Amino acid sequence: MSRSRAIQYYILARLLLAPLMLWTIVTLVFLLLRATPGDPVDAVLGGRAPDSVKEEYRQRLGLADPLWLQYLRYLGSLLNFDLGTSLTSQGQKVWEVIQQHFPATLELASFSMAIALIVGIGIGALSASKPNSSFDVGGRLFGIVTYAIPMYWFGMILQLIFSVQLGWFPIGTRFPISQPAPPTFTGLYTIDSLLNGNLIQFFTTLYYLALPSLTLGILISGIFERIVRVNLKQTLQADYVEAARARGIPERRILFAHALKNALIPVITILGLTFASMLGGAVLTEVTFSWPGLGNRLYQAISERDYPTVQGIMVFFAAIVVTASIAIDIINAYIDPRIRY
Repeated sequence: MSRSRAIQYYILARLLLAPLMLWTIVTLVFLLLRATPGDPVDAVLGGRAPDSVKEEYRQRLGLADPLWLQYLRYLGSLLNFDLGTSLTSQGQKVWEVIQQHFPATLELASFSMAIALIVGIGIGALSASKPNSSFDVGGRLFGIVTYAIPMYWFGMILQLIFSVQLGWFPIGTRFPISQPAPPTFTGLYTIDSLLNGNLIQFFTTLYYLALPSLTLGILISGIFERIVRVNLKQTLQADYVEAARARGIPERRILFAHALKNALIPVITILGLTFASMLGGAVLTEVTFSWPGLGNRLYQAISERDYPTVQGIMVFFAAIVVTASIAIDIINAYIDPRIRY
């Protein structure tokens, strides 16, 4: 079988497995929510509401039905692309909740990823190009420390130093409350302010993004630093690199024009998955900085036992992760000829 035909079969298999992966995640989220202590009716009506009122509300929401019936009803709604209605947002559709909060999460994740790539690839390349030097030791230490530090602890420390003590950066919002936010085209304030031609709003948005995106970006950069360092060190010992040195090509050109390009292939593999997981994993950063994104809304929905909102947001994040995983597999299949199927 030719490689092209093998790749096509591989892509088809991955596409057919996607619904199975989504169904597994949806089922786990549904069961785990029901197994979690707490009653959504109590969370909505309060503990002092009469039992008759609670029972009537429970019947109206379908929570008094058997679990299997609730599950089948939920799967039926998903097949009709209906994520349900929030229990705590005055009848707001869950899809509207996602549309309202996702742009803030996407903007935070995008800038955090840019910081992670710049810092991680830069330190990894410097560390690999100077093995066993102080730069190499510092790079390895950076990778270990950023991997070990808890996200919420690092975020709180940065807040304490740069916001509370020094007063350099604001926290708690995406834009000054006293000023009008950029007109909404995409929901991404940086893009919207540029589309509106307002550079003051653009730099103000960057100013408010700085601290949370630095927190997330620096911690994620450790992943890229370790991958780039290991792969670049192996690449710099390859035969074609030795041949390039023998021809008198400068070391800097070998590093950037030959070795680094090949060493970045594994980075592409994890880039999509890291970005997708960052969208879902930004919960701690958003909660720590009171960032009005989807992760913060998910945390609020879990606290309020808002089943439809939690399930809807988790399904949305799962769909992003599965889509990114398939896209990365397809890209890898075409750009890396060493992979066989």
